[in-house]
Amino acid sequence: MLRLPPAICFTKRRSTKSSAFRPTRKPSRSFRSVIRWAASDGVVDEVLKVFGSIRGPFSILLHSPKLAERLLKLVTFNREENVVEPKLRSIAILSAVREREAAYVWAAQVGAARRAGLREEVIDLIRAKGDPAALSDEERDVVTYVRQLMRTNRVDQAVFDRLKSRHDAQWMVELTEVANYFAFLSGMVNPFEVPAPPEGDKLPS
Repeated sequence: MLRLPPAICFTKRRSTKSSAFRPTRKPSRSFRSVIRWAASDGVVDEVLKVFGSIRGPFSILLHSPKLAERLLKLVTFNREENVVEPKLRSIAILSAVREREAAYVWAAQVGAARRAGLREEVIDLIRAKGDPAALSDEERDVVTYVRQLMRTNRVDQAVFDRLKSRHDAQWMVELTEVANYFAFLSGMVNPFEVPAPPEGDKLPS
């Protein structure tokens, strides 16, 4: 199986050149060529603008700079325009990532969920793949919806109907999109064994 240099991370350094970056781990020549090409096309600067550094999924995606460029629009959409409320969106994201067992994405998104105000007991339950019955109706249904989607690519009619009774079609579409987007990111980091940050929240071993 192809392995790319793990955890390649670029951050901006103090420089008179706005696009300057420094690798914390020396990349392969082929990766350096890709980064140089992407930088000339503005993709690296766009990634740095969104994330502050190149790490995680985008350390992989920049091997296909145009794909990375397209996906950045979804990052911005999900952060700023997705109609699902931030706490419920975090529940959907964590539920999807937990099913995909993506340690890097889990650690990053637990941090985001905490910043959004998601309760620790909800994070603990999702991490443990626990029974969501103790959650609020809305939280329970989002966990159940996403778990079913990740496990079977289908959703029970009863769960769908409960969510649809409280939300419109746009909300349902964007809930489904954000869960699948983070499942996609999980599928990008796992084959290339991108490690979780050592200080991040850990999945059970």
